[in-house]
Amino acid sequence: MQYTKFGNTGLTVSRLCLGCMSFGDAEAEGHDWAMGEDASRPMIRQALEAGINFFDIANVYSGGTSEEITGKLLKEMARRDEIVIATKAHFPWRRAPNTGGLSAKALMHAVDDSLKRLGTDYIDLYQIHRLDPETPMEEILETLDAIVRSGKVRYIGASSMYAWQLMKMLHISEMKGLKRFVSMQNYVNLMYREEEREMLPLCADQGIAVMPWSPLARGKLTRPWAVETERSKTDRVGHALYSNADASDHAVVNAVAKLADQRGLPMAQIALAWLLHKPEVTSPIIGATKPKHIEDAVAALDVTLSAEEIASLEAPYVPHAVAGMFGTPKFDPKLSVLD
Repeated sequence: MQYTKFGNTGLTVSRLCLGCMSFGDAEAEGHDWAMGEDASRPMIRQALEAGINFFDIANVYSGGTSEEITGKLLKEMARRDEIVIATKAHFPWRRAPNTGGLSAKALMHAVDDSLKRLGTDYIDLYQIHRLDPETPMEEILETLDAIVRSGKVRYIGASSMYAWQLMKMLHISEMKGLKRFVSMQNYVNLMYREEEREMLPLCADQGIAVMPWSPLARGKLTRPWAVETERSKTDRVGHALYSNADASDHAVVNAVAKLADQRGLPMAQIALAWLLHKPEVTSPIIGATKPKHIEDAVAALDVTLSAEEIASLEAPYVPHAVAGMFGTPKFDPKLSVLD
């Protein structure tokens, strides 16, 4: 495993972050392909044995059961001081007022709930899952600062938003002497590269760690275009993100398949290696429901792509409409588990 510093902090993280959305009660609100505790245990053990020390969750994944299962299994198998646990808040955990969003009331309640479910005294990285347009930025940042100073959280991070919004929030933090975001969890892969225009350069300039979600386009970059899986057939978010896929997306997948064939490697390794080559990227968030998913991700760390190979993968891309910013506290919880 390779390790790196997390942006402008002293925190050390693995170059891969295990996304824990796959772990949870399939009967809870969320995804019906979630894996229960027994099925999740070998996945987390394999990740730890591979050297992954970075785990990302969210309070709404599978109605909170993702945090419960992940927290329990990490406590069984890992030393707390060696691992980095990241979770998120914003989307509604219940259909009622104040049970979502980024108000001081909601955030204070959400962080305490996450701590209880995770079974830990502190959260390493606490992220806003999306920006709440109904709460002033000052209130969000002042609350996050208070949570850090309380000892419940070590660092704070942001997720998909516009670059100007992130810069504005960094400015507010600087002006008010508040804790600033140290990371950005955003949507970046070979099929969606709009973040290269503004967000990635901003993060590089500001020393912000980048941990892309959906680095393999929810599996579309791991298999031929026409092949579907059980998850892809029922993945509501995947349908929302890629329902308008056009010929250029098809061409990108074909380019990955062609290079994978030439190199004798799985498509997943090629697509993830492309992302790992980007200097702004710290730790892509990988999902895993099978041992091979972790095996391919770890192997991608050692795949070196030439400038010509990178150019061949990028050539089919055309500009896309902005995606990944969706979500407000008013959304139906069943549709709000976004990444």
